[in-house]
Amino acid sequence: MIRLYTRVLQLLGKEARLGWILAGANLLLAGAQFAEPVLFGKIVDVLSGKPQTGPLASNSAWPLLGAWVAFGLFTILCSAAVALHADKLAHRQRQAVLTDYFEHIMQLPLTFHTGTHSGRLMKVMLNGTDSLWRLWLGFFREHFAAIMSLVVLLPLALYINWRLAILLFVLCVVFTVLTTLVVRKTYGMQSEVEAHYSDLSARASDALGNVALVQSFVRIDAEVQGLRYVADKLLAVQMPVLGWWALVTVITRASTTITVLAIFTVGIILHQQGLTTVGEIVMFVSFATMLIQKLEQVVSFINSVFMEAPRLQEFFDVLDAVPAVRDRPGAMDTGRLSGLVEFTDVSFSYDGKRPAIEDLSFTALPGQTIALVGPTGAGKSTAIALLHRAFDPQSGIIKIDGMDIRGLKLTALRRNIGVVFQEALLFNRSLADNLRVGKPDATEVEMRIAAQRAQVLEFIERSEKKFETHAGERGRMLSGGERQRLSIARALLKDPPILILDEATSALDAVTEAKVNAALDEVMKGRTTFVIAHRLSTIRNATRILVFDNGRVIESGTFDELVAKGGRFAELARAQFMVQENARAGIEAE
Repeated sequence: MIRLYTRVLQLLGKEARLGWILAGANLLLAGAQFAEPVLFGKIVDVLSGKPQTGPLASNSAWPLLGAWVAFGLFTILCSAAVALHADKLAHRQRQAVLTDYFEHIMQLPLTFHTGTHSGRLMKVMLNGTDSLWRLWLGFFREHFAAIMSLVVLLPLALYINWRLAILLFVLCVVFTVLTTLVVRKTYGMQSEVEAHYSDLSARASDALGNVALVQSFVRIDAEVQGLRYVADKLLAVQMPVLGWWALVTVITRASTTITVLAIFTVGIILHQQGLTTVGEIVMFVSFATMLIQKLEQVVSFINSVFMEAPRLQEFFDVLDAVPAVRDRPGAMDTGRLSGLVEFTDVSFSYDGKRPAIEDLSFTALPGQTIALVGPTGAGKSTAIALLHRAFDPQSGIIKIDGMDIRGLKLTALRRNIGVVFQEALLFNRSLADNLRVGKPDATEVEMRIAAQRAQVLEFIERSEKKFETHAGERGRMLSGGERQRLSIARALLKDPPILILDEATSALDAVTEAKVNAALDEVMKGRTTFVIAHRLSTIRNATRILVFDNGRVIESGTFDELVAKGGRFAELARAQFMVQENARAGIEAE
């Protein structure tokens, strides 16, 4: 717990200096707050005619009252300044950490995002930064001052009257033991609560993301019941935790009365024996009341740390996830590349047991089109993922223009590679914003040219808001063909020397596929292109076809060469009736 809270304070970053100033101000406040009960007790003794001794000795109440006013004004002004600057610090740093967290998760590999629900990542980001904000604000506003007050109060009480001070020590010990027991009892339970919160967030996000499926299969009641079931499990674990902390609150309230009565009882006995004054009894009653207040704040602090701990642990777990692929020291940015790609004895395994790619070697010259075919799981997508460094190979080397890609900056490498995915990935923003992903400074003229070449300009011109038309969440306001052609236009704007087409037409109907293929022919001109395809009709004109099986290239050649060879590719071609169609077309041509 202490280690976790230390890390919370370390995240103050550039605000650490202001944090130290606020900590110093809290220490001054802690000392100034005890002037009031001490001066109160001294004034009572002066008014009762008790001879005064010690550093605050005075036979008149007026100087003591003046000192009280001065300490009071200092406390008010210092508290206001601390509260204001603590607020500013907490708000500024929350936004800074939230931005850093977002940048961090965006850099994590696709394997991390594949295994982690986006709803959970959003929940962790928002809850984690809110928890940090609350702890920073509470710490610098009151919790640190409360802790420092206890540090000042107990030695001061011992100095004034050690007999009455023992009662305050006993009270502190009881509080410490009770709080420790409750924390130990409920820590695991609160972690379970946070796990249920994550499940709740992921389930709700999942249902909202698939709302069309939910409605079409009449799953609304089932999804609501499922969410209610998770919420009920959450409450079942949360209620016992709240019960334990309610017990602490009850005992805290009872302790105020018990302690004050104990001080009066012991004080009366000591006064009768001449071992204390009426002013000291009044002073210690004020001490006791203040001690209870500070202990409540400390308990509140411990409770808040305890309640936030699972959220913060989730936050730090994600923050500590190390990107598998990072820039090497001295990595270069070479600008635009020409597109010569070489794989030399490249091997990669996801689990260290079964190779996904084994001893892969081939060369793609600038402007060539290389097609990758084979059954699902054969290694096609893995090979392409290695090219843009989603992972690094365990052995072998991948070069572009004769340079090891691990010696290039990630941003420089990926700036030279364009990808048209099987699923057209679009932001919930305007068409212009989606196109400018490829080129942030693209003009409307450039966007129009790219859209025309991708055969999507006609659709844009028909829209009322033209390029300002909203695409909707994940592009749902557009048809499948429109989304795909828009993603091709985006690739055209990026104008990369290397292009990856990952099953770019597999989900389209024949008419739309023809339009998209025409757009793809346009975007492929003059680029080194890698095509992952199951529909062999889309790779008829590829420079070379690599046939994958179990992570290895088992055949390589042009379309006609591979068909003539009569091997695995020819089997795939016959399965798709392409050989027969080509033969029929040849007869008709004669």
